[in-house]
Amino acid sequence: MSKRNKIIYWVATLWLALGMLSTGAVQLIKMEEEVDMMAHLGYPLYFLTIIGVWKILGVVAILVPKFPLVKEWAYAGFFFAMSGAIFSHLAAGDNGKNFFGPLLLLILTVISWYFRPLDKKTGFINQ
Repeated sequence: MSKRNKIIYWVATLWLALGMLSTGAVQLIKMEEEVDMMAHLGYPLYFLTIIGVWKILGVVAILVPKFPLVKEWAYAGFFFAMSGAIFSHLAAGDNGKNFFGPLLLLILTVISWYFRPLDKKTGFINQ
């Protein structure tokens, strides 16, 4: 892996981890803005707990060494959660500022996944 690709990977991964960790924590403590947003989108309140826990566990999965298959699942979960958030906001008729965060996290997910080092790949994907 080239130095350039390592830098891209770590910058994207650290920003992704920070974004997912912070939004996961906010969802777990059920901040008023998050509760209002879930109600606006038509989701039950308990989704905040589920998504918050999954985000934090996903951050752990992508940052700890080894376990490439678990990392693949974490990246897939991030992709599904963020693409689902984008489409939920679009379906609710929200403006661009409401899906900017999920879009940014989706882009960081794809960049981090694409530039991950060989030892973080499962062996049958992206070779």
